[in-house]
Amino acid sequence: MTEMNPDKCCDSACIPCERDPAGSEPFDLCNYVGGAFVCHSNDEWMNVLEPATGFRFGRVPLSSEEDVATAVAAARSAQPSWGALSHSERADWLDRIADALEACYEEIAALESRDTGKPISLARAVDAHRSVSNFRFFAGILREHEEEVFEMASATNYVVSKPVGVGALITPWNLPLYLLSWKVAPAIGMGNTVVCKPSELTPMTADLLMRVIDGVGLPAGVVNLVHGDGAGAGAPLVAHSDVDLVSFTGGTATGKKVAASAAPAFKKLSLELGGKNSSIVFADCDIDSTVTGVVRAGFLNQGQVCLCGSRVLVEESAYDEFRDRFVDAVEAMRVGDPSDENTDLGALISEQHLKKVQGYVELAKQEGGTLLTGGTPCMPSGFEHGNWMAPTVIEGLSPNSRCATEEIFGPIVTLHSFSSEDEAIVIANNTNYGLAGSVWTGDLDKGKRVSEAIETGMVWVNTWLHRDLRVPFGGVKDSGVGREGGKWSLGFFSEAMNVCVKHD
Repeated sequence: MTEMNPDKCCDSACIPCERDPAGSEPFDLCNYVGGAFVCHSNDEWMNVLEPATGFRFGRVPLSSEEDVATAVAAARSAQPSWGALSHSERADWLDRIADALEACYEEIAALESRDTGKPISLARAVDAHRSVSNFRFFAGILREHEEEVFEMASATNYVVSKPVGVGALITPWNLPLYLLSWKVAPAIGMGNTVVCKPSELTPMTADLLMRVIDGVGLPAGVVNLVHGDGAGAGAPLVAHSDVDLVSFTGGTATGKKVAASAAPAFKKLSLELGGKNSSIVFADCDIDSTVTGVVRAGFLNQGQVCLCGSRVLVEESAYDEFRDRFVDAVEAMRVGDPSDENTDLGALISEQHLKKVQGYVELAKQEGGTLLTGGTPCMPSGFEHGNWMAPTVIEGLSPNSRCATEEIFGPIVTLHSFSSEDEAIVIANNTNYGLAGSVWTGDLDKGKRVSEAIETGMVWVNTWLHRDLRVPFGGVKDSGVGREGGKWSLGFFSEAMNVCVKHD
C-alpha cells in the first residue's frame, strides 16, 4: 500500500524516540474527517506500544470534543446524499473497499500482530480474513435486501428501511479491524454516515482502513475517524446531539456509561459487552476433539476474546482424564514471538492488563484454588519488556468464587466438575454475564437441550467460534443489549417505516 500523503498527515509533529528492534521509525497518526487526514486540535498525544516488546512505535492523537464535533458535522453533511443512493449502489462501494483491503492482506496481519501482540498466524487467519469478508458479506445481503409487503383486504403495507442518520462506532483493542469492519460495513450500507472511535491502544489498522477508504474515493464524510481515549473522544461522541445511534463493543463497566449517556436522547443503542462463558464437557464427548476445542476456546488470542470459554465444566466421571489431557495440551502451546508462524500465544495488550490478570492468579490462591500449570509471567528471550503471561489452569475453586464468575480476559481457565445436566446448567448460569458458551457431547439432543437452558446469546455444540455471519450476535444480562449480524445488523442500522396504501 502507498504511504499516506505527507501533506495530509501530522509527521511534522513527530517526536524523537528510541528505535524498536526492527529499526523502523515511530510515526504519528491522524484523524480522518471529511475525506482528509487532519491533525487534531491540541498537542496531547499517547504513545502506541508494542505489547510484545514494550517499545513505542507510534503516537495516537488524544482528540478533544472540538475534534469530535468537526467529525460529526462532516458525517451529518454527507448523510443526505449518501442515504439517497440505492442499496445496490452502496453495496458496490462495500465491494470496492473489500477489494482494496484484500490487496493489503499481509499488511493488515502484520500491523494487527504488532499492535495487539497476537500471533501473526492468528492475525492472518482471523483479523485480516474477517475484515475483508465482513465488507463482502454485507455487500451481498444488501443486494438481497427486499422491501417487505403485507397485504390486507383493503390496503397494502410497505415496510421501508430508512437510514438512522449519523452513527458512533466504538471498538475495542482485542479485534481492532475485525470489529470495526463488522460495524462500518452494515452502517454505511444502510445509508448512514459514521464517526469511528477505535481503541487508543490499537489504532493502526483503523488508520489503514481510512487509507483504504480514501484510496477508493468513498464520498467525503461518509466514514470519519477520531482517535483518542474514552474521556476525551468517546464520551463526547456518544453524547453529541447530532449522533443518532451508537454501536459499542467493549467492557461492561464502560458500556454502562455509554448507555447512560445515550439514553436521555433515545438514541438507538447496541452494546456488545463482556462475557464469562462456560465450556460444558460431558463424559460421552469425543475426548480428542473436545480437548483441542476447549483449549482453543479458553486461550485463543491469549484469552482476550469476549467469547472465550474461561470456565470449563466437566462431568465427574470424565474429570480426571480430561483434566490431565487438557493440562498437557495447554503446556504444549508455544508462547513466543508474535511474528513467528509457529507461535500459539503472544503477549497481553498492556502492562496494566498484565497486572490485572496476575492479580486474579493471586486471588485464586486466596480463594482456595490449585494451580495446575502457569500462573506466572512468561518472558521469551529478547522480549523482556513485553507483557507476557503463561497460560494458566486452576482447579479447586468454588463455581461461585470471584475467579470463576468475573471476567478476567486473559489466559486463565478454571476447571469445575458437575454430576448432572441440571447442575451443569446451574453453574453455567451463575454469573452476571450471558454472552456465549459451548457444549461437548456425543448426544446431539442433549447438546441442544442443555444449550437452550443456558442464559446466553449464543452456544456452540461440539465446536467453538464457528461463525455464520447471517446469525444474530450478542448477549443477555451484563453481556449487552441488542443483536448485530446479518439481518439484525441491517435492522439496527436502519429505521423501519410503514407505508399503508388503501386500495380503490
